[in-house]
Amino acid sequence: MAAVKKATRAPARKKPAAPAKAEMFKLKLYVAGQTPKSIRAFANLKVLCEEHLNGRYEIEVIDLLEHPHLARGDQIVAIPTVVMQLPQEVRQIIGDLSDTDRVLVGLALQPVG
Repeated sequence: MAAVKKATRAPARKKPAAPAKAEMFKLKLYVAGQTPKSIRAFANLKVLCEEHLNGRYEIEVIDLLEHPHLARGDQIVAIPTVVMQLPQEVRQIIGDLSDTDRVLVGLALQPVG
């Protein structure tokens, strides 16, 4: 009697894991017109984002002279103010954003200390 050999199945290949989606940071910069302080705040925020968020950010500039009703939603009491909405809870920094370390800590992008 001939021996019957069972067919063996090749082990299933695991699909490669999809690359993790990078966190996107949504930032709103509230200003009142194109004052020197507002322009400086935007420039400082742009540099900070380029250096520390590597293209994983979106900046929306909201001019409260044109859209004053938008200040209520984020409880804006001073300008310029940057508000970070994603991926973490809402955080606000007031001023021209020239103190990079303070801004990074305030937005939880750098540990304290």
